[in-house]
This record gives sequence, structure tokens and C-alpha cells, in this order.
Amino acid sequence: MPRRAIYPGSFDPLTNGHLSLIQRGLKVFDGLVVAVANNPAKAPLFSAEERMEMIRKAVNGDPRVRVDTFDGLLVDYAKAQGLHTVLRGLRAVSDFEYEFQIANMNRKLDPEFESVFMMTGEDYFYVASSLVREVASFGGDVSGVVPANVLAALRARFSGKARP
Repeated sequence: MPRRAIYPGSFDPLTNGHLSLIQRGLKVFDGLVVAVANNPAKAPLFSAEERMEMIRKAVNGDPRVRVDTFDGLLVDYAKAQGLHTVLRGLRAVSDFEYEFQIANMNRKLDPEFESVFMMTGEDYFYVASSLVREVASFGGDVSGVVPANVLAALRARFSGKARP
């Protein structure tokens, strides 16, 4: 039976850190569902559909990666997919504290639910999507921290904005 996991996140936008985690996750799992969270409480820069397309292009159509979107609780989405394992990246101690709480709540909601944590690669431990959005919005160069297709999307999104 193939080992598959869900790698959830907002991916707004996808970073090289996310991409690295996908690639490294595929060394542990036979397949990943990269699940774009659709959180109505947040105002994303890119729509869920745009984020999904950016991920698909960045993974070059790898058949082991399925890109999807979900609303609501991750455990409900996981059950609907027939999966009980989630892959999460950790950058710092603060990430661990937050992820530890979420993992335990998820297990409370679904006793079969497992969280697998993977440390972010040293090249990307400081990269967060929110930081990338901010730097790109001011015209900063984020070419080293996002895939080329995401860089193009960021440039297009911010090309008409006045710079302070």
C-alpha cells in the first residue's frame, strides 16, 4: 500500500522552502497531496486557483504530487481523502510550539491522525510567505527564495503598484 501524506498550507505564495519540503517529503512518502488552505479570515494575495497552478508548475507535473484545495478543518479534509498523515515543516522553535498544539488537537479530533515534522533546509529557514509578499510589494528581489514561475506572478501582481 503506498504511503501518502498531505502537505497543507496557504502557499501564498509558494516559496523555495515549500518546494524543498515537497521534494524531501517525496523521499519519505510515495505521494503527497499539496493542499492549499482556503481561509476566509485571511485576504490572500493570490486566489486558491492561482496558488494551485503555481504549485503544479513548480513541481513540473510530478505524478507523485496532487494539488488540491480545502476549506475547514484539516482532519475533515484528510478523512475525506482517506489519509491520516500530514507533513509539516519546522523553521524555528516557535514553529514547533505552534505545530505541537495543532498536532495534538488534530489527534484529539481524529485518533488515527499522525503529524510528521521535517526541518526546513538551512538555505530557507528564514523564508516565510508573508515576508516574501512584503519584500516583493516594495520591489525587492525575491528571486532566490521563490520558484521562477512564482517570481513572475509576484512581479506581475505588483507591477502596477506605486512604490513608496
